[in-house]
Amino acid sequence: MSRIGNKLITVPAGVEVTNSGSNEVTVKGPKGTLTRQFNENMTIEINEGIITVKRPNDAKLNRQIHGTTRSLIANMIEGVTQGFRKDLEIVGIGYRASLAGKTLTLNVGFSHPIEFEVEEGLTVNVEKNTKISVEGIDKQRVGEFAAVVRASRKPEPYGGKGVRYKGEHVRRKEGKTAK
Repeated sequence: MSRIGNKLITVPAGVEVTNSGSNEVTVKGPKGTLTRQFNENMTIEINEGIITVKRPNDAKLNRQIHGTTRSLIANMIEGVTQGFRKDLEIVGIGYRASLAGKTLTLNVGFSHPIEFEVEEGLTVNVEKNTKISVEGIDKQRVGEFAAVVRASRKPEPYGGKGVRYKGEHVRRKEGKTAK
């Protein structure tokens, strides 16, 4: 029994959800529009502002995608109403970020700067050269872009330098000790 899959999704005011016959769900809200194709085994019902996701039987695949389908639809609704945001921090002497147009440039201790093209639909802000925020309506794209930026220089355990998520705890190691 899927606890998450059986939860009902309430559609807030100002959001329009439509489902085509082939399980293609479109969510329109104040921040934009998201469309996603779901597995044809799932039954997605929209009645009077409440969305219900049902599975036809207890086959393993259907049990696996039941809760996932419900969570993806809920994230689409949250994205078009509130949006998603990931905050990154740059720690290290001389480490900094800058934004020029749609290009995010990081100087994080390499001999060359690292450049990222900001995708359409994402908004990147740089504050004080050490704080980066990624915002958008699609949770997957926001998280993926933030993860790619973080992977350019992961925080290392000895000095703690690198790019990390805001509030992320970096487990520190002790360096070499003299005898």
